[in-house]
Amino acid sequence: MQGQLSELDIRSIFQLIDIGQQTGELYIESFEGPTNSWLVFFANGGILYAGRTNEQLNRLRDILHPLQLSINWADVNLSHLAPLRPPEYGALWWLLENNHLTTQQAHSVLHRLIEETLFEVISLHQGRFAFQFHASLSPQLTEFSIGPLVKRVIRQLQGWLQLQPHFSSFYDCPILTDTYRPETASNLPPLLAMANGKIPIIQISRRLNRSIFSIANGLYPYLQKSQIQLVHHPSASGSPSTQGSPIVNAVPRIVCIDDTLSVRQAIEMMLDTYGYEVTSIANPVKALSLLFSLKPDLILCDVTMPELEGHQLCAMLRQAPWFQSVPIVMLTGKDSFVERVKADMAGATDYLTKPFGEPELLALVEKYVGQGNPKRLAPETLLEQEISATLNPETWSHP
Repeated sequence: MQGQLSELDIRSIFQLIDIGQQTGELYIESFEGPTNSWLVFFANGGILYAGRTNEQLNRLRDILHPLQLSINWADVNLSHLAPLRPPEYGALWWLLENNHLTTQQAHSVLHRLIEETLFEVISLHQGRFAFQFHASLSPQLTEFSIGPLVKRVIRQLQGWLQLQPHFSSFYDCPILTDTYRPETASNLPPLLAMANGKIPIIQISRRLNRSIFSIANGLYPYLQKSQIQLVHHPSASGSPSTQGSPIVNAVPRIVCIDDTLSVRQAIEMMLDTYGYEVTSIANPVKALSLLFSLKPDLILCDVTMPELEGHQLCAMLRQAPWFQSVPIVMLTGKDSFVERVKADMAGATDYLTKPFGEPELLALVEKYVGQGNPKRLAPETLLEQEISATLNPETWSHP
């Protein structure tokens, strides 16, 4: 099941899944503002989890903030997770299994994660969706009934809409103005204490364990009196972006996995000119072990390869803690919605359609790892010779 949101809205899709007691994954992509995408997991018509496709752990940390837990996030081990399990959901399981959370707390946190996602997607009108019928998340923490969740979110959205145009985005950041005169400046209410122009409304709602509408409604009287103003932030990615952060002293390391020699050579030539360290690998199976030694900053991976398909390779890499946050870009000859869904569900960060030129490739690479360093020292040739001799079948000699 797939289509455009202009033809079938999110609430109708949820209703169909609920009535049919379906199990699977719903992919949603927005055309409104910055391109964003989400995944919602279902089992027998109930919702198991919902979040952005690029969701890491920042949102979970914010929601856990009121609990004041002592967690060393470096200890969170996600390596045992299934390939398609979202890191956020896996981390929640880890916290539960290691007794950082009770079962009731974990259920409450999961409910907030789902509710926030529904608040983002239910009002979308421009975009597309795809539902894949297959086994969903495993293990399953709990199932939430669709009906009560959707009704609750719709009430919040109706309240939010009544506050427009005063509030245009829940990623806007409130800041106190000079007209605010508290009786005791050192004892601000928690809501106003966070109004520093740096924390968006959606993050305040997480940290105070209140809905987005509740936060906006609480801020509204101060906005009317000009005691606060909103700082607009156009980016609603929810995740830190590396775009526009050039790397000058370091040399970004890029690995290209593609079984076509001409593609590898073209990528090497284009990126080497701009100061990137590029390693190309033809055999995807061999690439799995070598990548752990190379620890690249960016991976370019062909979709269609013998022995191991690109989406499978991407999903395998996402199991390892090191590769949870490394950008993985799929190289595909098909520019279609289905290909984008496959890439997102495998955990890919982005995709690039073949054939592509130098401007497209360079723009994508700079987006994720910054600029190269053309003045870098000449790279050692030992690794290059080893890869050429052992991994690229075009160079093998036959007895």
